[in-house]
Amino acid sequence: MSHTLPVQRTHFTRNEDVQKNWILVDAEGETLGRLATRIAHRLRGKHRPDYSPHQDIGDMVVVINTGKIRVSGKKLYQKLYHQHSGYPGGLRSTTLADKLERDPIFAMKVAVKRMLPRGPLGRKLLRNLKLFPGSEHDHRAQKPAVWNPTYK
Repeated sequence: MSHTLPVQRTHFTRNEDVQKNWILVDAEGETLGRLATRIAHRLRGKHRPDYSPHQDIGDMVVVINTGKIRVSGKKLYQKLYHQHSGYPGGLRSTTLADKLERDPIFAMKVAVKRMLPRGPLGRKLLRNLKLFPGSEHDHRAQKPAVWNPTYK
């Protein structure tokens, strides 16, 4: 008597079959880190049942009002972003408040970028993130669905 085991196959989503959704997020009044984690989660595609860590199956995320984010505590003046020229004495440090004043999308972009994987996949995922300092954006033709990230 021959016993055969049931066939179990792993489903693989081809890149051509991936359906990307467009999502609109309003960052006004949201906490920087908490919002960045949820955006990174959607960019990776971890909300999907067919998630695969080596593929780009996440959504296209449009974030508006990035200049109106908030941070807890004294981070606005104590959080520093460092830049080094490579020469001795070439370290420049800037506070979050100064960065938001000069470039309102910088803090959100860096926060999400540091939560994505390093390498080619992370760079590809970051291209799916569209940031805008005000309430106007260039992606109305894609009809992004308004997404309100819920906090647990």
